[in-house]
Amino acid sequence: MQAQPLLTKLAGGEAMSGEALAEHFGVTRAAVWKQIEALRSRGVPIEARGSAGYRLPWPIQMLDAKAIRAGVPTPWRKRLGALDVVWEIDSTSSELQRRGAAAPDLSVVIAETQSAGRGRRGRTWLSPPGLNLYLSCLKRFDGGFASLTGLSLAVGVIVMRALGALGLCDAGLKWPNDVLTPDGKLAGILVELSGEYQGPCAAVIGIGLNLRLTDALRQQAGQPISDLATLAGGEAPDRNRVAAALITALCEGLDQFDRQGFAGFVDDYASHDLLRGAPLRVQGPQAQWDGVGAGVDARGALCVRTEEGLQSFDSADVSVRRA
Repeated sequence: MQAQPLLTKLAGGEAMSGEALAEHFGVTRAAVWKQIEALRSRGVPIEARGSAGYRLPWPIQMLDAKAIRAGVPTPWRKRLGALDVVWEIDSTSSELQRRGAAAPDLSVVIAETQSAGRGRRGRTWLSPPGLNLYLSCLKRFDGGFASLTGLSLAVGVIVMRALGALGLCDAGLKWPNDVLTPDGKLAGILVELSGEYQGPCAAVIGIGLNLRLTDALRQQAGQPISDLATLAGGEAPDRNRVAAALITALCEGLDQFDRQGFAGFVDDYASHDLLRGAPLRVQGPQAQWDGVGAGVDARGALCVRTEEGLQSFDSADVSVRRA
């Protein structure tokens, strides 16, 4: 007996006794309890209701590749190089990197859970199964690394477009790659490049999007975080529908970026920019700057108006906080 079929059985939110689960799977109640504890250790909030048995506090949707693909409009569905949904993996981005040249353009890997999900500057991305969305997309470009300036910011705009398509609008962008709500971080973006500086290259775009968070996950995160359930008034949207909306927005947006570069996203980014006009503190390895956010430039660099004048920052080695 494995954790995946057990979570699938509990996904509807109804309580099931350990005895009933053991009979269903043809195992002992001890084996059921072991897998319940394994899921709990990964952050799944399975409750024990005495004789009523085990249940989730709300229904969840297990990821389904066919349902996700069906939710992508036909023109983009035909363009997808691959769409793979896996139960567990170290990292969806690492998987696409391992496939290398064998992976066709616009290949997508989604995982129910990751054992080594990662964010910007080497941070770990918490990845409990059944609750959120962990997705990576491979996009190939012909113009070299220089043509990809501002790509991570453009992906932020793409995520905002996907949220808009779902009717969720109370979010914004924090340079360089965070999607925030008033309650905290909603999504993170990590873009990793490979290939030639002035020739064919590829970007693996990893996106972690919170759909449903527990109190324990909020405490474990170490920073304010938010989820789509909060944005939607308490009921998280269907995960397969969210995945389809995000893939559609990625296909459309990455095609636009390939044609227009970051210039095609500058205005949209400005409309979602949470740092413009805000008092900021920029911390680098050797220095610190205080000032007021002045948007981003044509390359996607953060602009800050300081006492010394207008400063721009495009290094991943700086952190930005509201002063």
